[in-house]
Amino acid sequence: MKKIQMYCLLLFGMLCLPNITLAQDEPTNDVVTIDNGFEDLFYEAIQQKSIENYDKAIEALEKGKLIEPENPVVYFELGKNYLAQKKYNEAYENFEKAVKIDPENRWAWVGMYDVCYAVRDYDKAIPIVEKLATFKEDYKEDLASLYMNTQQFDKALDLINELNAKFGKSDKRELYKADILKDAKYQSAEKFNLLDQIKKFPKEESNYIALIYIYSQSNQEEKALEIAQKLEKEIPTSDWAQVSLFKFHLNTNDGDDAVKAMNIVFSSKKIDAKIKHRMLNEFLIFTKNNSKYEPDLDKAISYFDNDKEVRVAKEIGNFYYSKANFGKAIKYLNMHLISAQDDVETQLVLLQAYTENQQFNDLAKRADDLTQLFPTQPQFYYYAGLANNQLKNFKKAATILDSGLDFVVDDASLEINFNIQLGEAYSGLADTNKKEKYFTKADELIKKQKK
Repeated sequence: MKKIQMYCLLLFGMLCLPNITLAQDEPTNDVVTIDNGFEDLFYEAIQQKSIENYDKAIEALEKGKLIEPENPVVYFELGKNYLAQKKYNEAYENFEKAVKIDPENRWAWVGMYDVCYAVRDYDKAIPIVEKLATFKEDYKEDLASLYMNTQQFDKALDLINELNAKFGKSDKRELYKADILKDAKYQSAEKFNLLDQIKKFPKEESNYIALIYIYSQSNQEEKALEIAQKLEKEIPTSDWAQVSLFKFHLNTNDGDDAVKAMNIVFSSKKIDAKIKHRMLNEFLIFTKNNSKYEPDLDKAISYFDNDKEVRVAKEIGNFYYSKANFGKAIKYLNMHLISAQDDVETQLVLLQAYTENQQFNDLAKRADDLTQLFPTQPQFYYYAGLANNQLKNFKKAATILDSGLDFVVDDASLEINFNIQLGEAYSGLADTNKKEKYFTKADELIKKQKK
């Protein structure tokens, strides 16, 4: 009866291993050798451990070890007791001794892993978990985490791909993979892996998306388009397939269908913003030669209202400005400035666009408003003075320019322009002395600038 009780307690003790990451199978063999008092000592050790009297348990096991020095269960139990006391070196040494005697004792390997995990010695844990994975494949999940913690990203990526192929993707592994692929040096291997996955599983959309994303991030737009076309062929209903359809419709001058594809892509949360920006640029060029689609361009811009990285309306306004299409530049720059009033750089581009387009009433109002918002910015006074000169409001022009000139500091070109406009204002007011004064000052600054 005593032997049966002792054996049951042994099983209970093994089921109570601390910090085991994965559930373990119960041992099935009675590995305790009963010989000359060993049974009593072992029973005493199990009993003392069950009431957390670890020192007495260790004392009993040490005596038992003298009787059976090659019994792995003794060292395993010693390891558990030392681990419970957080005496990690002693715990590891005893688990390791158990493993040396019985290399197939999975429980002792788990004990070594628990010690490494407790002291965060992940490098030391890796070969242990590699061994555990030969007993139970679930440990490969732990191994992937260890590779990440020790920055062995090449091994981590290979293992993640292996596990994805065998068991399907998991959120944790996908986060690991995304982190690894931020480094371009790992992207090449992943491209080959994804191409292989696409070949094996042509209906799995996520592989196409991942590959398109990698190509897009590395500015390989043609490759990204090629994969999108493959996706379109295999899964025509995919949002990503619309990327290649959009390109096809533009190439065939089919604006209506290009707009349909574009709107699907822009409203999709699955598509990367970089792809959307490229599509918008392509549609902008298309619209430049097909003006009837300008309302669709305006609608497309609205999809990017909350984009903090690229101010789309601003970029389009600058595009038209660079092409000397000042009317359209004004339209899109104004669209941007509705929600970015403090963008001084764009305000100045807009004022110059009004000037180039000879919209002096708009220029005067805008510049005058800006002098109120930014009272120390001399450029706004300059444009307000120029506009009022063109509108023959010479007295107002002179007053504004006189005020703004005080804010010009270390900007010879702007100072020259101020003096020219002041000369124009006083010429309009028939004040010959002041006219000559400011024109002369402008000439002197020009000559000084040329030296």
